[in-house]
Amino acid sequence: MTTEQDRETAMAATPDNATPLKPLHGTPLVLLTVAVAFSTFMEVLDMTIVNVSVPHIAGSLAVSPNEGTWAISSYSLASAIMQPLTGWIARRFGEVRTFVTSVLLFVLFSMFCGLATNMPMLVFGRLMQGAGSGPMVALSLTLLLSSYPKDKQGIALAMWAMTVVIAPIFGPILGGWITDNFSWPWIFYINMPVGILAAIVTWTLLHKRETKTLKAPIDVVGLVLLVAGVGCLQFMLDNGNDHDWFASPLILTLGLIALVCLTFLVVWELHAKHPVIDLALFKQRNFTVGVISLSLGMFAFFGINVVFPLWLQTTLGYTATWAGLAAAPVGVLAFLLSPIVGRNMHKVDLRLLVSWAFIVFALTSYWFSTFDSAASFGTLVVPRFVMGLAIPCFFIPLNQIYLSGLPAAEIASASGLSNFFRTLGSSVSTAVMVTLWQHRGIAHHANLTEYVNPAQPGASQYIQQLSHMGFGATQRLGYIDQIINREGYTLAVNDIFYGCAILFIVLLPVLWFARPPFGSTGGGAMGH
Repeated sequence: MTTEQDRETAMAATPDNATPLKPLHGTPLVLLTVAVAFSTFMEVLDMTIVNVSVPHIAGSLAVSPNEGTWAISSYSLASAIMQPLTGWIARRFGEVRTFVTSVLLFVLFSMFCGLATNMPMLVFGRLMQGAGSGPMVALSLTLLLSSYPKDKQGIALAMWAMTVVIAPIFGPILGGWITDNFSWPWIFYINMPVGILAAIVTWTLLHKRETKTLKAPIDVVGLVLLVAGVGCLQFMLDNGNDHDWFASPLILTLGLIALVCLTFLVVWELHAKHPVIDLALFKQRNFTVGVISLSLGMFAFFGINVVFPLWLQTTLGYTATWAGLAAAPVGVLAFLLSPIVGRNMHKVDLRLLVSWAFIVFALTSYWFSTFDSAASFGTLVVPRFVMGLAIPCFFIPLNQIYLSGLPAAEIASASGLSNFFRTLGSSVSTAVMVTLWQHRGIAHHANLTEYVNPAQPGASQYIQQLSHMGFGATQRLGYIDQIINREGYTLAVNDIFYGCAILFIVLLPVLWFARPPFGSTGGGAMGH
């Protein structure tokens, strides 16, 4: 982006008289925080709440569970495309107007999804729900920062980070409970009262604080490359595992289209006069370091959160609800400590806070890698609880780091772009970790099978015991195969946790390339 255009955009984001808006205080600020936090919570929640309901949805709409996963893929695909566009949309239509419209579209298509009577109707609803709500998360942070006094912006970041982190953890639990006790359409209907109230409160409090709009021409080439590239990439990541990855011509074609489109997108956006994505943000050292740390940190963190409940359900025989309850304690300390970290983080070097978070993540990941298939519920819950210590020290300071030093006009773009990479980190993590877990499980199964032969005294003794218990030859082999399967997939999950622990340690030096001071976020640049 040119210097002249930077100046143009910055001027467009401030009122004509250049008088800075005063921050909100008291009840209006509390109401705005609740409204924005809840709308963000519902949007992020909808990424995971459907996961546990897929079998019910598939049965109700008479499709296979594999086809039912389209309800997940379509939402994340549309949301991923819209997130990097946030800054451009907000500049064109105004931040407040864009946020409120986004919330209302989310509510409208939530209702549409609940009323769906067949799979194409649900997939269309989820696509539109994801597209409508794409800018919501990034703009919620922008609106909070612009409304809080500068000395309390840490609290705004804490509130925002808390909702974004806790929602995916509680999504499966809430989804399971609603589906079991009511019916699957209610996972969509619950968005309506929350969304409508959030839209009314936000518009009432902020419509007079609207940012000035800039009617720049539409970058059609950039838009087409973005939709094609990100769409193909997200679809490939969501469905690759089911199609045996690049052995499938479909996945291979999608991967090649994504690679070509995204490469051309980067080149085009760097030279476009009015780019649809502001890649010039990566010239800012702190933004680049913050986004890399956030994306790779999310890759490891999300991988643990995906594989852990999957292992519990498929290998240890947990129900969806109990697997959710085993995963949930990670949110307890995150919820309690977020406001404290937000209030006090200006007193500490933010790189130290994030380093502490990575060390706690690494230690708890290693702790998980030591468990065997006999681990009790209580044993599994303790490291999940301890892991919660790291969450506020990871998300909140990293948001402050990548926003530090940016002018007000670039906050929406920066937030949208970083959210896109955070979502991409989660998507890549899900695809890679599940595939890796399955492949390592098969490898461990093959290795363990070698020990089941007459030359091994332990194996012979065990087979004799089964024989005395009345097991036939086929039954004995079937029973032993079950045990080998369970232990193989448990060793595989240990490998995943161990790998994540190493990744968290490797990320530590990356973080220290960020350069202080980190205090001046975009809210400060707004003249608050």
